[in-house]
Amino acid sequence: MTKEKQMIEYMIQDVIEIIVEDQKIEYDAAMAILYTSSVYDKIADIETGLYRESPAYVYGLFQDEMNFGKIVQTEL
Repeated sequence: MTKEKQMIEYMIQDVIEIIVEDQKIEYDAAMAILYTSSVYDKIADIETGLYRESPAYVYGLFQDEMNFGKIVQTEL
């Protein structure tokens, strides 16, 4: 496993744990929600570099997608 792939796996685990804690849902349900999101696709895509961001930042993008139906990046 490459370093990037390992970082992606850690990011996915971290974001799932944040979803579980913040939304008070089961781990399996959090996995299902994240895996069907476009944020997951962007985390898994090495080209985006999203795996290098903080889990809190990525969770913010996930929340935007859940609330607004799209990823909102206000700094752009």
